[in-house]
Amino acid sequence: MKVIIAIDSFKGSLSSEELSVAVEKGIGKVYIDAEIDRIPIADGGEGTVEALVEGTGGKIIEKVVKGPLLSPVKASYGILGDQKTAVIEMATASGLPLVPVEKRNPQKTTTYGTGELIKDAVSRGCREFIVGIGGSATNDAGLGMLQALGFKFMDKDGNELAYGGEQLDKVASVDSSNSLPELSECSFLIACDVDNPLYGKNGAAHVYSRQKGADEEMVLELDKKLKYFGDFIRENLGKDVSSVPGAGAAGGLGGGFLAFLNSELKSGIDIVLEAVKLEERIAGADFVVTGEGRIDSQSVMGKAPTGVSKICAKNGVPVIALAGCVSDDAGATHDHGITALFSTINYPISMVKAMEKDVATSFVEKNSEEIFRLIKICEEKYSK
Repeated sequence: MKVIIAIDSFKGSLSSEELSVAVEKGIGKVYIDAEIDRIPIADGGEGTVEALVEGTGGKIIEKVVKGPLLSPVKASYGILGDQKTAVIEMATASGLPLVPVEKRNPQKTTTYGTGELIKDAVSRGCREFIVGIGGSATNDAGLGMLQALGFKFMDKDGNELAYGGEQLDKVASVDSSNSLPELSECSFLIACDVDNPLYGKNGAAHVYSRQKGADEEMVLELDKKLKYFGDFIRENLGKDVSSVPGAGAAGGLGGGFLAFLNSELKSGIDIVLEAVKLEERIAGADFVVTGEGRIDSQSVMGKAPTGVSKICAKNGVPVIALAGCVSDDAGATHDHGITALFSTINYPISMVKAMEKDVATSFVEKNSEEIFRLIKICEEKYSK
């Protein structure tokens, strides 16, 4: 029996690695000699760094950088086992939780700290980057990130601009002569699972800036500034990124990456599964176990379980999905390669209690054991 365990975290409860260990223990009670390959995964959001570092034998780097309001924050990123790929979650340096509610202002917040993490990784020899851009506190179209990497943005009088989204409509020229020379050797895969353009009614400001502290007047101002910056990029760099799906992600950071760096926007789960070489590792597998905290009809929209099942379906490997909650409409995932769905909750219990580590671990281990007991008896019965 060969089983691949590629399961996303149960957010707020168990990490991908903790879940994988619990599933492995349950299977081991039934198939003592099973060949089990644990592959921690994430969908490009929270937990991606840890999952990829664990999955590739990499390491975590900690660094103090400038936060969204330029005060120091302790951030971290990962260097994968190949020693040349850095994986960064922009939220660790430029995320919304780093800004107190009363100080949230997307006119002022900056992605500078995210650029500092990239710069540090470049100095350590990384030339390939995986960047998750969810959870930002910013609306500066990556201006701050680029400033940290050595780009200078000037106004019409030749004065260097400060930081934040409020500066975007003041950009009259850009000087890249002092940018990191190594950037020409770098490539960036941007984990992006939204399709918002840079500006407009579905753009960065209108859809996301309110949660970052913008009032209605500020939303309109930010949208105008993003349009100005998008037009500047088109007219001066010859790149029309404004309408590219995902350009408006993280306050326009997606667009900033596309305009100034060698970047590609891609589904987060697809990036992660390529990085951990899932398709290679499932060769010869009898089953793959996947899952996440909740599985419903929305799980087919770029979430980890259906990212896994898509690859498995192509290779003819059955997929068992585990979740704390399996909704009534979760059956939609069967059309996307998931063979069977199971909730890990064994009896009526509050959500708070069910999410406690010891309780959740016990539930996952026990249900994994029971699932594979059924598999084993079926295997014995129908192999005769």
